[in-house]
Amino acid sequence: MTPSRTPAGPAAPALYSCLIRHVRTAPVRHRVRHRTYLWLVDIDRLPRLPPLLAPLARFDPRDHFSGTDATLRAGLERFLAARGVPLPRGRVLMLGHARVLGYVFNPLTLYWCHDEDGALVCVVAEVHNTYGERHCYLLRPDAGARARVAKDFYVSPFFPVDGAYRMRLPEPGEGLDLSVQLRRPGARPFTATVRGTRRPATGRRLLAMALRHPWSTVAVSATIRLHGIRLFLRRVPVRPRPHHPVQEGME
Repeated sequence: MTPSRTPAGPAAPALYSCLIRHVRTAPVRHRVRHRTYLWLVDIDRLPRLPPLLAPLARFDPRDHFSGTDATLRAGLERFLAARGVPLPRGRVLMLGHARVLGYVFNPLTLYWCHDEDGALVCVVAEVHNTYGERHCYLLRPDAGARARVAKDFYVSPFFPVDGAYRMRLPEPGEGLDLSVQLRRPGARPFTATVRGTRRPATGRRLLAMALRHPWSTVAVSATIRLHGIRLFLRRVPVRPRPHHPVQEGME
């Protein structure tokens, strides 16, 4: 992996007004478009909101990694240590949903881990499915922010646990431009993209986002389930969900 530097520009925290697209090409064609907002935060300097706005954004370590660590960094470091990866001594930026009105669902949370000089050490992709399970992928993107990793986690009931993900995960700047593509033998049946624009994480901006996207975390979960029902009604075969063992470092 060619080291990259933390881009110049506004420091976290920030809000991103996003458009998320899912495109399935097999076994049937199906498209999903969903607008929401995401947070970019420094895991060591989480936002502190005034009491009236606090219910709109809470970052709880119990929502990530093992769910038992006192801090986000502790959970991240335990995951990395179990894989023999040097612990990031610099800034770690996390992109994902905050807990809103007591509820959170993060299909994908990303952590860009830097050393003391600002060089990118690795990226961790934390995936949650709608069955309450979670799994983390350790990624080492190339100079083009691209990474490939074998699929090890059951996410959609309409795909088996095989193939690999090809991800493009450039660190967010003024814009957000991410993609995740599932590749199976001879096919690319699923592609997800996230496009967004950076906004200042002010109280006024957060309130505006929350009014535009009410209870955003419930909406994300509901959208996934609604489209799952639509695929089921189209008689797309459901794949059995295998047992998912707890990952080392996430006990």
